[in-house]
Amino acid sequence: MDNLDGIIDDRFAPLAQILSDQLTAGYDLGASLAVAVDGELVTDCWGGWADEAQTRPWESDTVTNVWSTTKTMTALSALLLIDRGQLDPNEKVAAYWPEFAANGKADIEVRHLMSHTSGVSAWAQPVSVDDVLDDDKATEMLAGQAPWWEPGTASGYHALNQGHLVGEVIRRIDGRGLKQFFADEIAGPLGADFTIGAPESTWGRISEVIPPPPLPMPDEIDFESVMIKTFTGPAPEASIANTTGWRNATIGAANGHGNARSVATIQSAVSNGGKVGDVELLSTDTIERIFEVQSNGVDLVLGMPVSFGLGYALANPSDAAGITGGRVCYWGGWGGSIVINDLDNKVTMAYMMNRMQSGLVGNETSFQLLATLQSILG
Repeated sequence: MDNLDGIIDDRFAPLAQILSDQLTAGYDLGASLAVAVDGELVTDCWGGWADEAQTRPWESDTVTNVWSTTKTMTALSALLLIDRGQLDPNEKVAAYWPEFAANGKADIEVRHLMSHTSGVSAWAQPVSVDDVLDDDKATEMLAGQAPWWEPGTASGYHALNQGHLVGEVIRRIDGRGLKQFFADEIAGPLGADFTIGAPESTWGRISEVIPPPPLPMPDEIDFESVMIKTFTGPAPEASIANTTGWRNATIGAANGHGNARSVATIQSAVSNGGKVGDVELLSTDTIERIFEVQSNGVDLVLGMPVSFGLGYALANPSDAAGITGGRVCYWGGWGGSIVINDLDNKVTMAYMMNRMQSGLVGNETSFQLLATLQSILG
């Protein structure tokens, strides 16, 4: 594993070997891997290149856009308010955000936003990418539209808008937007190098994402299906992550910037009973709420079986990622990034990379890592 820098615990060396092999094979260009046990990092390694031209090595402090892994940070922000008694996941969204009651949404609960079951999985047309980058306009549009299915009856992945929905509830309660709330209450206290959006001070060490091959399109497209309405409401190209507009926006579902170290550090609060070092973020009672199953079936947007708890996907016998059992919660990002919290073993693993692959959740590397981690943990 000469192509990796950092620290590697012997127990988790097989995970580092996977990353090393994928970098050697050219499947991964630049990436980082981290494992925390009992809230302490025991593996923190990285390697490869931070740019497609291979002129900048991936360094210890390299960060990248992690796409939907960001959702786990938004979930943690909401859980923090739940823990403090300021947010009730069973309360109507409109109790905190009155405008959201419009157009048949008065009975949608906060838990529906956190579990992708609200019926509001994207913006209704007409909508542009610029609309989404404007937080005030984006939330106003979501408040005004109708749900696309009966809330609470099924999940439909809120691919790009979940952070706007949950983030606006946080803002109405706390006064700070999601970006600032997360920085002040989570990343700052933990000393974690993760931001929602990316301040200009970090741009020099950002590894730009390399877009994936295009997804195959079916011969016949039902433009009225929840899936198509979600993925076209709107449909930004992956290269948007490399733009100033994206970095300056607050996209709590998709524009988080970090590396495996920062993701594993923050998320280990979940696997370690709410505590990281001397900082206690959550009580064990609040962590248990993650495992309250909100939906379990074929997701209307992803088209595959998913079990969603409060803010995270849960282990499921039909899980496409192979996470079939145990007290495990996880999620990942477009192109391959992944973070998994195994509460039975008090382990968190994170993998973040710059070269995106086809597929909305997971890639060849992350699936190998998940399978091997489960083998290691027994």
